[in-house]
Amino acid sequence: MSRVITKISAQKRNQERYNIFLNEEYAFSVDEGILIQYGLTKGKVLDSLTVEEIAFDDEIQRAFNRSLSYLSYQMRSEHEVRQKLKGLEFGDAVIQEALQKLKKLGFLNDESYSRALVETKKKTAKKGPRAIKMDLKKRGIEENLQQRVIDEFSEDEQAKIAKQLAEKVVRSEHRKTPVQIKQKIQDLLLRKGYSYSICERVIEQLDLSKEDEEWQDMIELQGEKAWKKYASKYTGYELHMRVKQALYQKGFPADVIDDFIEQKEQDNGEEI
Repeated sequence: MSRVITKISAQKRNQERYNIFLNEEYAFSVDEGILIQYGLTKGKVLDSLTVEEIAFDDEIQRAFNRSLSYLSYQMRSEHEVRQKLKGLEFGDAVIQEALQKLKKLGFLNDESYSRALVETKKKTAKKGPRAIKMDLKKRGIEENLQQRVIDEFSEDEQAKIAKQLAEKVVRSEHRKTPVQIKQKIQDLLLRKGYSYSICERVIEQLDLSKEDEEWQDMIELQGEKAWKKYASKYTGYELHMRVKQALYQKGFPADVIDDFIEQKEQDNGEEI
């Protein structure tokens, strides 16, 4: 059954969409691009099949336009755009056509997106390859592409960024022992997605040595905490051994620990 376009009017709220009237009755609305694509003018005769084709293409154009709006804020992966369109309740066939159009016109490119994401995560979050790969996976990037862009993140560059993180730990934890600092660095770098080998490489480059005065300051602080902790439960030899063990595990040298214990014995009037 064919019908004639009797009126075309621009929508008040969206001047880029037009209402189409067939046989004096409102039939559907279309995007301006679809209006031009199908040469829709007053007096044009449309059959039912053509109306269905117009409706489908217009739905694709709507999905395309919504995608462009979504992409205007920042780069997105194909998976992210697909999920956005699904959330807006576009059909799978429409979504697929819209995505193809976006890719053809260069608005959507997972390879470019992945490389940009890697650079952003390296520079702003100082993340390592394992963490970045998880970010790529969350965004639906295909596994081979994930690996390809991650492989471009060289070990030398990883070590350079990881060292910056490590040096920050050294500065903020200067009242800790080298053992404690090393553990802090390793925990941070592993959490950031770097490998054990990068952790070791970075730590080897750091000077974590301490002067005698620094050891004294540290053990006065940490030794007192350990002493108070165990003094509520133990006395005498057992107290001393518990404190020694705790301080040794924190990385204090045996002679520094012995001096601290001896001083505590003298302060408390115990026999040495």
